[in-house]
Amino acid sequence: MKHGFVTIAAAIPSLKVADVQFNRKQIENCIIQAESSGAEIITFPELSLTGYTCQDLFTQQLLLNEVERAVLQIIDCTRKLNIISIVGIPIEVGNLLLNCAIVLQGGNILGIVPKIYLPNYNEFYEKRWFASAQDLKPTEIHYAGNKLTVTAEHQVFKTEEGVTFGIEICEDVWAPVPPSNHLTLAGADLIFNLSASNETTGKHEYLKSLLAQQSARTICGYIYAGSGFGESTQDLVYGGNVLIYENGKLLHEGKRFSLQPQLILGEIDIELLRSDRRKNTTFINAQRNETAIVVHTHSTVNNSLSSVNDNLLKYRNINKHPFIPIESRMQPSCEEIFSIQTLALAKRLVHINTKNVVLGISGGLDSTLALLVCVKAFDLLGYDRKGILGVTMPGFGTSDRTYHNAQKLMQAFGISMREISITKAVQQHFQDIGHDPSVKDITYENSQARERTQILMDLSNQVGGVVVGTGDLSELALGWATYNGDHMSMYGVNAGVPKTLVKYLVRYVAQQLDDEATKQLLIDIVETPISPELVETEGNGKISQVTEDIVGPYELHDFFIYNVMRYGFRPAKVFLLACHAFKDEYDAETIKKWLKTFYRRFFSQQFKRSCLPDGPKVGSVSLSPRGDWRMPSDAQSSLWLEECDGL
Repeated sequence: MKHGFVTIAAAIPSLKVADVQFNRKQIENCIIQAESSGAEIITFPELSLTGYTCQDLFTQQLLLNEVERAVLQIIDCTRKLNIISIVGIPIEVGNLLLNCAIVLQGGNILGIVPKIYLPNYNEFYEKRWFASAQDLKPTEIHYAGNKLTVTAEHQVFKTEEGVTFGIEICEDVWAPVPPSNHLTLAGADLIFNLSASNETTGKHEYLKSLLAQQSARTICGYIYAGSGFGESTQDLVYGGNVLIYENGKLLHEGKRFSLQPQLILGEIDIELLRSDRRKNTTFINAQRNETAIVVHTHSTVNNSLSSVNDNLLKYRNINKHPFIPIESRMQPSCEEIFSIQTLALAKRLVHINTKNVVLGISGGLDSTLALLVCVKAFDLLGYDRKGILGVTMPGFGTSDRTYHNAQKLMQAFGISMREISITKAVQQHFQDIGHDPSVKDITYENSQARERTQILMDLSNQVGGVVVGTGDLSELALGWATYNGDHMSMYGVNAGVPKTLVKYLVRYVAQQLDDEATKQLLIDIVETPISPELVETEGNGKISQVTEDIVGPYELHDFFIYNVMRYGFRPAKVFLLACHAFKDEYDAETIKKWLKTFYRRFFSQQFKRSCLPDGPKVGSVSLSPRGDWRMPSDAQSSLWLEECDGL
């Protein structure tokens, strides 16, 4: 395990029913291939040494003896390998025949895990041949040259690197209380399921739903390997399912009904899983009385493969835009987020008994989204849109494009409009405080932002309404707001929406409109460069101050925000992930530069987040000082910046 990632493999080898030596060779080939590819743990299907469909041949002593001989051969083959192998075998324990997973590493049997729940319905009659682990008393046996105790107690295997895993077999996960519930609560990060579930219409989707839910509920990595081509088709067909989940998310899926053997590799982020578990007090409370036998393994790391970062993340897709829904879920997700914002504002308006809101309309992304939320909330409540007062406040840096877009936007949605230039007021303010307007410093910029906020606040008093804030989550994380300027409002509808997502929400609303002119207007706003417009425009009236040139690309900062806030990853890991995710867009030095900027600003600007207005949480990350993020405003950033310097 390096940077929290463990590389695992699930194999569906070629199979011949009851041909133990053929199956053994296929298993060995998969183990060797997985080890050479950097895998630390590999699992095979249920009863993979014999085939699941041997039926009454399981009662033949010759078959059982041949299985033990094959296990000895696999032990010898893998004696010098680091990889942990989990193989399905039938094994005699006293008077019982058990369907088991045997765990092998470095020439040793680490443990044997017997199946608990045996199907005995419809096409399955496992109880005809096998006993349940529930029928087993702890029994010491000699098997394949090893002295072992076979027990029904829960077993958690722990590697030298600290990865813990448990095993359940096929039907176990379909039980009302699966063994994986207990195993994960006892500390297992990963669950390996050796399976032989046949195919019927609709069953596969149910299986995927079941595994996704089990992985999410137990906050674990779940690796499933099901029997495939080669099993008997006398009455049933086995599709060869390989499914790898991480906390409910499908990372990898094999090809069903393949005639060829499969070896699927994946990387599971143990650090991510443990971060979610620490935050989940329900999970913590549930594990109070859970215990398991801990079986220690040797190191699983092949140093020749894992000593450099280039060998990490070969089998893992890093989402460069973690806040943006996947394409297939884009419309319903945007609709849901927009509805959360709308309902939040509607509740606030009903509570304070007002039908008036005031907001500044700049012609930029954030104020556009805030206006769209206001319009939807007013329509939902049956209020007159004229109760929405949109104010455009041109100043020294207002561009022609944003000015005209702001005007058109307010007209398109039929709201009340005001235009109040801040130029004279700010010039007077410069005289009052003795500031030279030729000095374009922070005083020059913030004076404009605070003047605009004062106008909005006073207008809200005038109309008996509230000021709706427009600032977004990304700006709050970076502190890219003027304290008590655009930082302040009476309700911040965008507070939970990161900058990269704002574009998609505005585009989503545009796609719902029948009016082509308004649709194109919204799209033009989406494509406008992001700017605070506090410095004079160029001679042609174009934007001269581009935010991302100053603080860095928002797509990078949103990536940083997600991984730092959601999982608490350290700078070295965030940097590693970013370098992989954005390898085609930014070089390592550029990513390092903006990562340092992020940490520096994130720490220094906490004082602005400590007094944020109310606003709705819409996703898994929020910076509300009353909810998800509570941080001292005077915390030191040195530890994080030092690690950045060492990257």
